[in-house]
Amino acid sequence: MKKLFLVFLAVVFLSSLDIHSQDRVVPEVFLLTCGPGTETYSRWGHSALRIIDSTAGTDRVYNWGVFDFNTPAFAWKFARGRLEYMLGVTSYEHFIREYFMEGRWVQSQKINIEPGETEILIQLIQDNLRPENVKYRYDFFYDDCSTRIRDLLEETIGNSMVYPPEMMDEVPSFRFLTGKYLKTAPWLKLGVDLLMGSPGNRKASVRDRMFLPIDMQRGLSDIVINRKGKMIPLLQNPVTVLEKNLETEKVNFLTSPLFAFSVLLVIVIILSAVLRDLKSNRIMDIILFSLFSVLALLMIFFNFFTDHQQMKLNPNAIWLSPFILACLLSVILKKDWYIWFRIVFVLNALWFFILLIFPYSSNTAFMPLVLILIVRSSARSGYPWNPLTLPEEE
Repeated sequence: MKKLFLVFLAVVFLSSLDIHSQDRVVPEVFLLTCGPGTETYSRWGHSALRIIDSTAGTDRVYNWGVFDFNTPAFAWKFARGRLEYMLGVTSYEHFIREYFMEGRWVQSQKINIEPGETEILIQLIQDNLRPENVKYRYDFFYDDCSTRIRDLLEETIGNSMVYPPEMMDEVPSFRFLTGKYLKTAPWLKLGVDLLMGSPGNRKASVRDRMFLPIDMQRGLSDIVINRKGKMIPLLQNPVTVLEKNLETEKVNFLTSPLFAFSVLLVIVIILSAVLRDLKSNRIMDIILFSLFSVLALLMIFFNFFTDHQQMKLNPNAIWLSPFILACLLSVILKKDWYIWFRIVFVLNALWFFILLIFPYSSNTAFMPLVLILIVRSSARSGYPWNPLTLPEEE
């Protein structure tokens, strides 16, 4: 009788475990894609993961784009490419409220992963949240809020994740991908084009393009999972959670860098023709060559003293060469160092013809600046054929 009672208890206990396991709902995982904002760091959109655990009663958003403006020497670390980003966790309600306040759209897509894969993904995220793993060195092209999510999905699903075939004749460059989000911010685009080096001209595969949140949304939407020969979409159709509530930015040519620099070029040409005394020309050249020297120093800094690989081997260093610094020194010291001005003249003339032949190789707003350097460097090169050539310093 006692044995029968124990068997009965065991059956009841196991049955309760089975019922409890059936009651447990597998957490759901969603990709959140957020539209661009007006702040510089938000121009390219944002990505995050949402995990709903109905059993635990939690609805959390995991965000790999968190950084602290109060970090000591924030600007210096950012310029050096040594600013650390981190994984942040917040409630879904708080996350959505923030984007509602910013007027940015948000779309949600459920990720079609199996229960076992969901457990793996959650464990990977928990490992990422450990103090020794929560921070990472940000890399705009290869390690950001979007690529972190892509990498987690690849690690979770493995080789079953099938990318679409590459259309080789339609592969854009990193520079093009970055610039297409800056059409309404011409001054910001100018800065990006100025500082981005040769790595920005590399072609970006479907996987590479996922450093941009909206491009990742498109890319992941085209990916399928091979489930024993049956192809299942990685993402379900997007659901718009928030509509865009931002005023559409208007581009005014009169406030564009191309117009501003063109006006400056006209002023420089007129002053170069009208002002023939050394004192007036000296004042003008100190101002101009000082400004160009700052840009030349930026070329040196970002080529040699930063960890931003995207800014290495910058072709803009051809027309913004270190020789401009020698030209500035020559003007300040009232020396006729023709050699430095002639080098600057030749380099800028070369770059100008390159821009004429390959107009899409650089930002067109640079052309007036190149012409300004051509005009002023030739005026101080001692060329007898140039009507703008200045007399020798006394």
